[in-house]
Amino acid sequence: MGNRAGGRRTGPKCIAIVGPFASGKTTLLEAILARTGAIPRQNQVSSGNTVGDHSPEARAHQMSIEAAAATTEFMGESLTFIDCPGSIEFSFEAEPTLAACDIAVVVAEADEKKIPALQLIMRKLDDLGVPRILFLNKIDKGDAGVRDTLKLLQPTSSAPLLLRQIPLRKEGIVIGSIDLALERAYIYREYAESEIAEIPSDEKAREIEARFSMLETLADHDDQLMEQLLDEIDPPKDAIFDDLAADVRDGLVTPVLIGSAEKGNGVLRLLKAIRHDAPDVAATRKRLGVPEGSNTVVQVMKTIHTAHGGKLSISRILSGAVTDGAELTISGGDTAKVSGIYRMLGKDQAKLASAKAGDTVALGKLDDVKTGATLSSVKGGIPALVGLEVPQPVYSVALRSRERKDDVKLSAAIHRIAEEDPSLRIEHHQDSSEMVISGHGEMHLRVTIERLEGRNQIPVDGHAPAVPYRETIRKSVSQRGRHKKQSGGHGQFGDVVIDIKPLPRGSGFQFTDTITGGVVPKTYIQSVEAGVRDYLKSGPMGFPVVDVSVNLSDGSYHSVDSSDMAFQMAAKLAMKEGMAACSPVLLEPIMKVDIYTPNDATAKVTAIVPQRRGQILGFDARPGWPGWDVVEATMPQSAIGDLIIELRSATAGVASYSAHFDHMAELTGRLADEAMNANGKAA
Repeated sequence: MGNRAGGRRTGPKCIAIVGPFASGKTTLLEAILARTGAIPRQNQVSSGNTVGDHSPEARAHQMSIEAAAATTEFMGESLTFIDCPGSIEFSFEAEPTLAACDIAVVVAEADEKKIPALQLIMRKLDDLGVPRILFLNKIDKGDAGVRDTLKLLQPTSSAPLLLRQIPLRKEGIVIGSIDLALERAYIYREYAESEIAEIPSDEKAREIEARFSMLETLADHDDQLMEQLLDEIDPPKDAIFDDLAADVRDGLVTPVLIGSAEKGNGVLRLLKAIRHDAPDVAATRKRLGVPEGSNTVVQVMKTIHTAHGGKLSISRILSGAVTDGAELTISGGDTAKVSGIYRMLGKDQAKLASAKAGDTVALGKLDDVKTGATLSSVKGGIPALVGLEVPQPVYSVALRSRERKDDVKLSAAIHRIAEEDPSLRIEHHQDSSEMVISGHGEMHLRVTIERLEGRNQIPVDGHAPAVPYRETIRKSVSQRGRHKKQSGGHGQFGDVVIDIKPLPRGSGFQFTDTITGGVVPKTYIQSVEAGVRDYLKSGPMGFPVVDVSVNLSDGSYHSVDSSDMAFQMAAKLAMKEGMAACSPVLLEPIMKVDIYTPNDATAKVTAIVPQRRGQILGFDARPGWPGWDVVEATMPQSAIGDLIIELRSATAGVASYSAHFDHMAELTGRLADEAMNANGKAA
């Protein structure tokens, strides 16, 4: 067996707390902070006074909406816990955080409905290569046996779930746990350290069986342990702990500890497992590929804007040290000066003179530094260690300030919020003159609007973004347009004949001329084209015109009164009269949509698509995602607006989709009338 783990890793550690929505992550953080003495007592989430996400929006919705950091001391070592939101709408908060953490505590429970959400989290940890411990919460409330629960949860994990504790029951009620590595019982006491006890005689057989199962799993990676088990030799406890630590750090197993965060049960055993088994910042440096000899390297995990302290960058010091006033180089070469170093405990901050490797701190006023940035003391900087890939947004809202005077303030405020939340997309749509914000669900954008109005005192109105309808024609027409005006002095004269013809779908716009004999001088042909293009911005149905060709075939001019403007006006007149006779038709954008869903909800999803005028192209297993399907379909963009709400309702909150423009299709009848009326045009 030997010393595979190489001993306990000392020094500051950073631990992410992750798990499905309402699994008890913030409650666990409160229990940890109370047990370690960082706070005087454990607060309940319902009180709104927890150290976790303390924003007004989080309290209003009784859910975490952003990552919150809290540093505490346990047995002489510094531990920073980062409580990450569980809702899929705010899951991107964990992306830049997880990458720089040493280990994750996954909070789960025996709830079959939350399995898909747990699978999303475990897969992200796999992708990032982050070791993890699973804390099976609410052990006092579940009816299922712990082994049955592990069978339920195992499909979510690529590594074996290794049961380290089993519940100790009395008259069907969980009163404590049995630690399989220590072979010791613990009797729970609410909000206090458990009482050590002997394993009851009637539980001994169950404990021996569970312990042997744990050792068998560990023996898969230790030949000496396998030989001892075959020879029925009881391995020494220190060797078992060494194997546990080595396998956790290498991601070969996911240990499962049990407890009740609400009552503070099982928290001390979890802390001791973190202290003994978790890797340190050196392993995290290696995982992230920090170049050798980089001296000081800092990874920015989260950006926040405080009311009085300005911008703070929650950061992990991966190597070296940072002092107040230090200048660091951002990847790409720009420099940033640290103005304040703070230890975080939720909304509270304690100023520090410096921070060393392993510390997780807030660095003040790094104005040009974004979430996910890598800072270093290396001249010219080092390449960014973390690549943030924001999933495609699935829900959008067009925003406008209620009062014109707030327009500039709104733009500045929304960009400040987007700096805190990189998953928020901001676009200015020229066709509709709308500012559109896009995110990962209805609640995500609702919270964004609440932040705008609450923090910045900017009343806003939100509505569904305008659909980029287009129009085209079905018939060809030849049309004359003459602009003639006399008002003393030089008049205005322009005369054109244009041929308007439809083009195949997707061809765009073409302009040609077949002028002979100079009836329209070359200097004015460009003016005719400019007039045509200007008209095409809004056709007879009120939308931009596409897939049309216009040929200038004839016309006349006046040597004195003709001008660029006169020929532009003549072209517009010809287009206005000619287009109305070309049988104009409305076009709507059709999107190619890939919907990602657990396969037990595939039937519900395939029923939703045709109800939104969609056409199912097929569905298949999602590659690399056991238990998931991808449904391929085409769907009008106008029907996609709130699609995610219905999909999430049908899939316990975990479905998502990606959509890309596919083609334009004709839209007629009532729906076309509604589109034109919404655009201010009579049908």
